[in-house]
Amino acid sequence: MQTVRQIAKEIVAREGGFVDDPDDPGGATNFGVTIHTMRRLGLDLTGDGVVNSADVRSLNHRQAIDIFVKHYFKKPRISQLPEVLQPSVFDMYVNAGAQAVRILQNLLRDMRFDISVDGVIGPQTVQACTRAAQPDPFALRDAYGVARRNYYFRLADRRAASRKYARTRAGGKGGWIKRAEAFLSPRYHMSEVEFQRRVAGWA
Repeated sequence: MQTVRQIAKEIVAREGGFVDDPDDPGGATNFGVTIHTMRRLGLDLTGDGVVNSADVRSLNHRQAIDIFVKHYFKKPRISQLPEVLQPSVFDMYVNAGAQAVRILQNLLRDMRFDISVDGVIGPQTVQACTRAAQPDPFALRDAYGVARRNYYFRLADRRAASRKYARTRAGGKGGWIKRAEAFLSPRYHMSEVEFQRRVAGWA
């Protein structure tokens, strides 16, 4: 099992460097840390009294890892989930905040667990996950990965500007879909034909 910091290092590598994409609601981002996160945490790295894109640019690799471990793994209590599920939920929490937990909670409700969908990992969610992970925890991990992928597809269905994150310019799988499938067993990866069929309705 990877350590939390090893998982965080992989997330930082996957997120890449500084980006300020007008189509991304997260705004200016560096190593996956958004300007909104830095403002919330009061990270004025340039010391000029305001947190702006210059501070985002100033963020370094180690600082990003520290932020993810503290605020995106420990604080939301991802460590209380089954170990096999933690990397995917952690990665999704970096990408979508508490929505990562809501996706999990909706999945558990689909599995007939009576829990609230509130984006918070509490005793109900932990207990339901523990039970759902028996006898095969990898089945739960794969179900969550598929739910992540479906979430990304739905976002792109609703918002045309977001489709570039789900489908490349060449028409293949985009970063969102590859990201979800990185935590899925190979047999659940979409084939090229399945992917093209799923996005056929997009302009």
